[in-house]
Amino acid sequence: MERMTVGPPAKVLARPADLELIRLDGFWGRRQEVNRKRTLPTQYDKLVETHRLDALDPTWRTGDPKSRHIFWDSDVAKWLEAAASSLTTHPADPQLAEQIDSVVDRYLHLQDDDGYINSFFQSVEPQGRWTHLRDRHELYCAGHLIEAAVAHSHATGDDRLQAALCRFADHIASLFGVAAGQKRGYPGHEELELALVRLYRATGSHVYLDLARYFIDERGNTEPEHYFDVEARARGEEPAPHIHGAQLPNDHCQAHTPVRLQDRATGHAVRAMYLYSAMTDLVAEGGDGQLEEATLRLWDNVTQTQMYVTGSVGASGQGERFTQDYDLPEETSYCETCAAIGLVFWSRRLVELYGQARFADVMERALYNGVLAGISLDGERYFYVNPLASQGTHHRQDWFGCACCPPNIARLLAGLGHYAYSQGEEAWVHLYAAGQAELVAGAARLRLRITTNYPWDGHVEIEIEPDKDGTEAVLNLRLPDWCERADVRIGGESFTQQIDAARIGSGYIRLQRAWRRGERLELDFDMPPRRLYAHPRVRMAAGKVALQRGPIIYCLEEIDNEATPLSRIGLPQHATIDARHEPDLLGGVTVLEMQGYRLDAEDWQATLYRPQAPQQQPVQLRAIPYYAWDNRAAGQMAVWLRELD
Repeated sequence: MERMTVGPPAKVLARPADLELIRLDGFWGRRQEVNRKRTLPTQYDKLVETHRLDALDPTWRTGDPKSRHIFWDSDVAKWLEAAASSLTTHPADPQLAEQIDSVVDRYLHLQDDDGYINSFFQSVEPQGRWTHLRDRHELYCAGHLIEAAVAHSHATGDDRLQAALCRFADHIASLFGVAAGQKRGYPGHEELELALVRLYRATGSHVYLDLARYFIDERGNTEPEHYFDVEARARGEEPAPHIHGAQLPNDHCQAHTPVRLQDRATGHAVRAMYLYSAMTDLVAEGGDGQLEEATLRLWDNVTQTQMYVTGSVGASGQGERFTQDYDLPEETSYCETCAAIGLVFWSRRLVELYGQARFADVMERALYNGVLAGISLDGERYFYVNPLASQGTHHRQDWFGCACCPPNIARLLAGLGHYAYSQGEEAWVHLYAAGQAELVAGAARLRLRITTNYPWDGHVEIEIEPDKDGTEAVLNLRLPDWCERADVRIGGESFTQQIDAARIGSGYIRLQRAWRRGERLELDFDMPPRRLYAHPRVRMAAGKVALQRGPIIYCLEEIDNEATPLSRIGLPQHATIDARHEPDLLGGVTVLEMQGYRLDAEDWQATLYRPQAPQQQPVQLRAIPYYAWDNRAAGQMAVWLRELD
């Protein structure tokens, strides 16, 4: 495996841009509009319908004394964060504001005098608090509530919920640590760690940063004994079994060894992504070299041996987990939507830490493919699992008993501006989206107005408006890894030298100049269809090819292709692939068309095997973006196609 070489950062290069100063139009603007007008309201209705909001009342009961679930709070909190981010960018939404206030009031009334908040343990198992950290999601729920509180405070200026969650975080800090009388535990399902760093950045209180660092440092520690074994014995249970040297299920939650010693992604994929995001946060806040090295080792392992072509991760449905290097099955691939979302979280942190486009390339791949496939075009149905092939029986649902994915994708879409742009001493454009953004670049502020039909067209126009005419500032523009030919111009001036430097350097086209008001920057990214091949060790993709155009991965759906099953189809090595935009199809997409061949079974007769190869018949093929599949008639789907000589 090729080792990534990235020098240690002297400081964080950038932070997310101000969400309220970003407005997305075009492709992502339409997705945000659907999120705001369809997804958030229908998800709120589901929170009501499934009693997740009723459960915030400690006196609420149904016939089942355990009608609440251990992680319902996380579902509500993710919706609340999504709603707050949506209100940040579109404040004129009185119905959403009223729903937010209702949820906030419920949590404020729920909080105990000592700061504790958890609707399950307060009502169903008060005796079980902090006794089963590995599997009971108590700290995980706390993390999502903290993230929601910070987003709510930013959106509304109302600090009541954030103050309440500070009290809860203070309570947690009093219970966990290495001091006498404290528990040496840490979250079984990671998330609180990154939430605490976010709370630290919002409040400036080092208590929360120190607590996040403790949880990372203590994870997987076996001196004097593994904590999950300690708590199991305290419950009167046997510790986790050891099989072939691996401690299970501690390996499931990345607690099999201290994080600084970990060198490959293992266990539950979503937990891993949240852990690695938190590790990166701590590196950004002055973490040690060992933690940084471990973070980059894990990145290498995930993206070079365990990531799908769609930017999804987590191959196995048994444990929703990573398996082995290069084990990337198609039809049985799990690829939980939340795992792809977690990879986006981690990628953004790394690109802001190092200013390396390779991280943003993965972020873009996951966003347009592994993440966006997780929600239907109408914004009301969801994939929990995202296979790369289907026999026609896999479909989105309007909700799940374990409903982690729907509100998770809603909060990512609502806050997408944080992933498109970063700011600091220099301004950064990671994703090309129509709209506008105001970015800090050192002592300057740059207002960008972007016009583009990306991802269907590689032409991007950016009008620059500095706060003062002639202000010198640096603007960094990502050169996508899929683009082999690019051009950048301002007026008659072309920036070939900067493009060449980007290719052999950071992957960002760095433009340093005295910006004049009204200057128009033009970028052209060549966007022909191209073939992708998997590493030869990916046995399931051997002899197969996938199709990509720009950031979009394509698939074949049965409704567009008469040759079924799709496994019979092959694509010649030198077949011409034509791209054609269809504005009335699937919300407006560019399709790929080509001639392939299908294996003919008509003359096979009543035999299972024979010495003659099947005949091949020409067939016209059409591929659509992977994210848009299963939005029409039910049918088969395939990403990888057999390639023919």
